Amino acid sequence: MTDALAQVRVKICGLSTPETVKAAVEAGADYLGFVFFAKSPRNIPTLYAAELAELVPPHVLKVALTVDADDATLDRIVAALKPDMLQLHGSESPERLVELKSRFGLTLMKAIAVSEPEDLTGSDIYRDTADLLLFDAKPPKSMQSALPGGNGLVFDWSLIAGHRPEMPWMLSGGLTAENVGEAIRISGAEAVDVSSGVEDAPGQKSPKLIAEFIRAAKSV
Repeated sequence: MTDALAQVRVKICGLSTPETVKAAVEAGADYLGFVFFAKSPRNIPTLYAAELAELVPPHVLKVALTVDADDATLDRIVAALKPDMLQLHGSESPERLVELKSRFGLTLMKAIAVSEPEDLTGSDIYRDTADLLLFDAKPPKSMQSALPGGNGLVFDWSLIAGHRPEMPWMLSGGLTAENVGEAIRISGAEAVDVSSGVEDAPGQKSPKLIAEFIRAAKSV
């Protein structure tokens, strides 16, 4: 394993139990994501998030995933989880990111839905406001039950190779222990994010799958 690939960072998103939080930490996750979106099967109450946060050691970053949340909602989330990062998975504008940076002073990750090259070039509008980008698969319009993320869909990783952003970024979208190595090689990702790919059922994370995914991502 080369030094560069040894540094691939892994985010496990949508954690909702003490067991899986501990499993992700023990397996070597770099980021733990907690979902605050009522329509998601991975949604957790803010008070429960505070309990889970106590299980996360300082060297692992806590990420709060929200979708077009208002200030009052974000205030509650930040107070409970005390996240290191906000993951913005809605239609938040660059101007909104400026507001959030001023309000909370936290690292901001903006999710970008991708299905074609234009989606990647369109992400350039966040170059001066986001700290990093998350490239995820864009659900087809025919998928009426699709969530903003965590749908288990894959997009063409070679699209990123053709438009490598000049800022930090993370790869997501249908990743599993079986395909994450190929995804890293094709896209050049130095950080990957997984949710549905480590679940036995929607919202039910598997400690075994979490460990397998992290091992695969860090040993390409």
